[in-house]
Amino acid sequence: MKEIVLDTETTGISVKEGHRIVEIGCIELENLIPTKNKFHCYLNPERKVSEKALEIHGYTDEFLIDKKKFNEVVEDFLSFINGKRLIIHNAEFDLAHLNNELGLIGKDKINNEIIDTLSLSREKFPGSSVSLDSLCKRYGIDNSRRKQHTALIDCDLLARVYINLIDQKEPTLNFLEENIKDLANNAANVSYYKKIVLPTKEEIEKHKNYLKNSLKKNYFN
Repeated sequence: MKEIVLDTETTGISVKEGHRIVEIGCIELENLIPTKNKFHCYLNPERKVSEKALEIHGYTDEFLIDKKKFNEVVEDFLSFINGKRLIIHNAEFDLAHLNNELGLIGKDKINNEIIDTLSLSREKFPGSSVSLDSLCKRYGIDNSRRKQHTALIDCDLLARVYINLIDQKEPTLNFLEENIKDLANNAANVSYYKKIVLPTKEEIEKHKNYLKNSLKKNYFN
């Protein structure tokens, strides 16, 4: 299963006040493990960045003025997310801005399956802070790089939070046998997962049989 962890930065909060997207970041996961596929762009929002937004992400009008406009990257973006589940923290915000951008150029709204990690966090930890920083602290995830909000760093942190939220402390065992050796060789590159214990051939076969017979097609169905 392929999923996309997605985040945006904007000129301000409200679409109704004409605020626009200044950055889009996406990281692809396959069976909860990041692939090498990423989508990232800065955008010229064709308006000024609000003072509050500037404090959050630090992208100035001068920095953004020569960046591409949304209509210049939209096809690449839609192709990247096509057919994949989207993992977003506070999905209502990001989708409102993305759908606004799409609407401005006559495109249909995003219709991907969405998992909102903010909603998941509120259900799992009622009454507790469920900001991305708070969740990183709860799960012992190093967020020291997050001096300001940036889309790709936030995606990277959210990917780790998401795996913990759905109680998948280890990568899932949905691997082909020929990929096991590659996983062991590249384990050091998967820096934010806990120690990988490789399954035996017997465990792999049992897992395959389980997947064939299980009616659980989605994590939350």
